[in-house]
Amino acid sequence: MISLEPVAAPDAPLARRNPVAKLAAALVFSVVMVATLDPVAPAIAIAVELALLPLFGIRYRVLARRALPLLVGGAGIVVTLVLFAADRSGRVLLDAGPLLVTSGVLLTALGLALRMFAVALPGIIVFATTDPTDLADALVQNAKAPARFAIGALAAFRLVPLLGQEWQMIEMARRARGVDAGRNPVARLRLFTSTAFALLVGAIRRGTRLAVAMDARGFDAGTPRTVARRQHFGVADALLVVGAAVLAGAALAVSVALGTFRPLIG
Repeated sequence: MISLEPVAAPDAPLARRNPVAKLAAALVFSVVMVATLDPVAPAIAIAVELALLPLFGIRYRVLARRALPLLVGGAGIVVTLVLFAADRSGRVLLDAGPLLVTSGVLLTALGLALRMFAVALPGIIVFATTDPTDLADALVQNAKAPARFAIGALAAFRLVPLLGQEWQMIEMARRARGVDAGRNPVARLRLFTSTAFALLVGAIRRGTRLAVAMDARGFDAGTPRTVARRQHFGVADALLVVGAAVLAGAALAVSVALGTFRPLIG
């Protein structure tokens, strides 16, 4: 089952920070990492993120489970570029018939994979340490986001775990009716497509009912709304954002000093 609840220790120093501050720090860190194509700056950024992980109260094993799709995607990027990239510049590392691996294509593949990790890990850490309700409250109070948007996003976020449960229910219902693809890959693909379509239809119907119910309860009213849970943005929260910008800039500075910096544009 899909779980999006926070898994961090609630008393961890950085886990207690304002949700908007953590989100802003993650965005700043990620945007800076997008500016380079070399593997040095993202590798430094990943090392910094992993070093700070205990301050967020997250265990490395828990992070590995949540980042498993990211690991699979990174491996796919490396394999795809090594096999099919047109640029084969640099020193030849492996020449086995049709498979030609050079230092240039390997550095490019590692740079893209590491950059994906460096950009995505802050977001994983933020959502692993933040309660969705607190995030919605902080967006309305501190970021001045429209209440309709914040509460709607919170409702959608809460419905995500139901998708895994519905997928299992659809599969069990079809298996009970004798609909099984067996070992046929084509039949499995067709069954997967039809199951995904059924899940999409159910999600749209549930979203429509939820939107109507929220409008009926006045979530789109123009009158000022009161808040039950105050979210304070203090000096420590501002320092978290500034610290993220400084660390990201330091990673880029090291890359420039080593002569490996490759700008995304130019």
